[in-house]
Amino acid sequence: MQEYAPLGDPMDRAQTCYYDEESDVPVYIPFFQDQAEVKRQQAKQFIKYLKERQSKVCLPVTKRPDVESWGTDLQAIVIALELEKALHKHLQDLKSLASKNSETDLLEFLKKFLDKQKRNIKYLEYQHSYQKDLERLTAMEGSSEQLAAASGKEA
Repeated sequence: MQEYAPLGDPMDRAQTCYYDEESDVPVYIPFFQDQAEVKRQQAKQFIKYLKERQSKVCLPVTKRPDVESWGTDLQAIVIALELEKALHKHLQDLKSLASKNSETDLLEFLKKFLDKQKRNIKYLEYQHSYQKDLERLTAMEGSSEQLAAASGKEA
């Protein structure tokens, strides 16, 4: 009997709950909401796959981030990106183990999950870059307004 670890929801659900009551929801929140459901379904698929093959289910430890408040949009995206990369690493480790054991069915099963993880990481990297640019531009705009206000007071 082989031991493989299914992967679960890394925290997307907690992040979406943080924004549920806010009226000005960031553009990436629908992605978090979708991913919460997708990750749960993927975890169920992994468990079903393993049970069908009479494999032992071993859950990896994916620690909840030590975050009381998600802070800025950029911080939320950074945390989500770190979790997605950790999940991708778990999948890569599982793929390596399956390859080592010549488990072609599992390798094929993992392929779709790895492809989705790559897309998720690319999306979050794009959002990270976009939020950094947005924060930088907002800071520059704030500085310009402060300079203009200071100049107006001196005149």
